[in-house]
Amino acid sequence: MSQPKVELKDLGLIDYKECWDYQTKIFEETVQQKISNRKFPATKAETQNYLLFCEHPNVYTLGKSGDLKNLLIDKNQRAKKKISFYKINRGGDITYHGPGQLVIYPILDLDYFFTDIHKYLRFLEESVILTLKEYGVFGQRVEGLTGVWIDAESENPRKICAIGIKCSRWVTMHGIGFNINSNLDYFKYIVPCGIEDKSVTSLQKETHQLIDMEVLKSKFLKNFISLFNIQIV
Repeated sequence: MSQPKVELKDLGLIDYKECWDYQTKIFEETVQQKISNRKFPATKAETQNYLLFCEHPNVYTLGKSGDLKNLLIDKNQRAKKKISFYKINRGGDITYHGPGQLVIYPILDLDYFFTDIHKYLRFLEESVILTLKEYGVFGQRVEGLTGVWIDAESENPRKICAIGIKCSRWVTMHGIGFNINSNLDYFKYIVPCGIEDKSVTSLQKETHQLIDMEVLKSKFLKNFISLFNIQIV
């Protein structure tokens, strides 16, 4: 089986809504192409896969299954702190994105890979776990929860990576929020992912050193390529 081609785009620091709109455009074009391919097989065209890297200015996002009660500050307080807020169409509850957090949005046609959402989520988690290992940090899963944790079985489990996706016709969007050099104070104003009994951490906090984001990206990309057996274009 040939390696699926995936186009890598590093969008840098980008407004959340602008990036969401960009994701949505790619996602909808891919879904519509798949619908067209099924209706008109004689003119079938290949779909394109994308991997987006970015960071966002401070923003809270609430997934479609989330509870607004987990947002602990009102509109006026958010305005004073210059924090945006959006209700969005991914799974999961509330999370925070901000500078110093690596956000990864794979927009993949899973027909090129495997049509199994649970396996896809585990692969996303594994790409983070393998990257953490390169920094001497042991990332873990928590049964029944999505994401990556540190000291998951201790009295102080800490979430270092949140994952929430949307999938339609086996095309994915949204993805990973991986806390690298994140300002963790912003998590105080939400109940992260709606989970009250666990805290949040960052790779900087766990290693006690500022992380070079470009080096981190290259390590993550290497692990993602290996897991998904892809060719970056």
